[in-house]
This record gives sequence, C-alpha cells and structure tokens, in this order.
Amino acid sequence: MTYIIMHKTDAHWETGALPSEEVVMQVGSMVGELARRGVLRGGEGLRPSSEGVRLSYAAGTRTVTPGPFQGRNELPAGFSILSVESIDDAVDWAARYAEVVGEAEFDIRPVTEPWDLGVMEKPAGQRTRRYMALRKATSATEAERPLSPEQQRDLDALIEDSTRTGVHLVTVAMRSSARGRRLRRVKGGLSAMDGPFTESKELIGGYVIVELSTLDEAEELTRQYLEIVDAPEVDIREIAAVIQAEEPQQA
Repeated sequence: MTYIIMHKTDAHWETGALPSEEVVMQVGSMVGELARRGVLRGGEGLRPSSEGVRLSYAAGTRTVTPGPFQGRNELPAGFSILSVESIDDAVDWAARYAEVVGEAEFDIRPVTEPWDLGVMEKPAGQRTRRYMALRKATSATEAERPLSPEQQRDLDALIEDSTRTGVHLVTVAMRSSARGRRLRRVKGGLSAMDGPFTESKELIGGYVIVELSTLDEAEELTRQYLEIVDAPEVDIREIAAVIQAEEPQQA
C-alpha cells in the first residue's frame, strides 16, 4: 500500500523560521534510509501560508485570498505540484482543475527548495519554482464518488497538456480519511485516532509518501518521524493514485 504522512505546521514555522542544521541532517538521514529500503515515493516541505493564497471556486467564479491562512477545513483530498513562474500561474492551473470538478477550494503554497534552506545557491537563470495546489476534501471525495466520464476526460486532458509543457509535475489523489489515522501530541505523549476525521484546523507543513504493507507500519514510521519533526499533528492517509511526469522540467 502507498501512504502519505502529512505533518502539520504551527505558529513557529508560520513565521518562516528555518529548521536547524541538525534537523535538516536528521530528516535527510531518514529520507536516505527510506530510499535505501526502496519504500520512499516522494516528499516535500512547504513554505508558510503567508507566501500562499487560498482559491475558492463556485458557480464559475474564483475568489483568491492572500495568506496567511487561518485553519478552517484543512482535510485534503489530494494535491498537485506545479512548476510555474508565479503563484498567479499556479492559481490559473488550479482554477482550470476546479472548472472540471465543480466547486472546489485549494490552498496554494510554494514548495521549500534547497536554496530556501540555505543548503545551496539558487541556480542561475532559474525562472520557475514549485507550488503545491492542495485540494480540500468534500462530501463527494470523502465518499470516494468518482468523477463523471466527461469530467475525467477533461481532467486527464488538463494533466496531459500541462505535463507536456513542464508545468504539471505530480498529482496525488487520497482515499477517504476513513482509511486513515491521525496522531496528535498530547500531554505525556501521542494519541492515535482512526478515521474518518473531522475537519482539522492545522495547516500542512510537509509530507512523505512511502510504500508500506500496513497502516500500523506507517504509524510506526510516523512515530519515528515525529522524533525529528516537532509537529503538533500528523495525518496518515492511503493514496488512491499518483500521476507523475516522467521527466519533470525546470526552466
């Protein structure tokens, strides 16, 4: 099974604070070990919501609200990673996605790049950066109702066209939260709760995607992960599908 482990952010990281060199090294070591085991499928951190926008789309009208965000409905249904020149370009892509599926809400934030952490220089001439367009869950996605054949055709066309131009890098669709598990810090340790989840008011700070046998195995890894990443809450969700560009392009 493929699982996504999403750690939540807090007020400290929302200020734009950077992790210590020790934390960066520990995360790198853990990710390296997962890669050596052959179970790592991806992972990224996100910049604070002050650098992002929230897109709401209904009845053909888009509403874009600049960050920072207050946590509201932070239960995700999936996300796409895009390589574009501006956040406006990412908003345009997410609005096209919303036009296909109907009413939708996205949080759009920059992905943390190595040069954001100061571990390397930004490549000369780099015009694009990566953004995550995180789509919020709805009653339809939580019930795992499929798109209509026409909607699926149009969505496939959007992803195919934008992959060809190097804009679309990956799209991840999650199963219902009923299949997931939430770990939350409480006094004296961690509490674990099986889904379905009510709305979380904690914004996502980053994620890793891993191939593991069971949800219990994913929880064990999550507990190790939390020893490194000081997060208030972590959701473990089952992945339904991953659509990834074969050769992501950077301009």
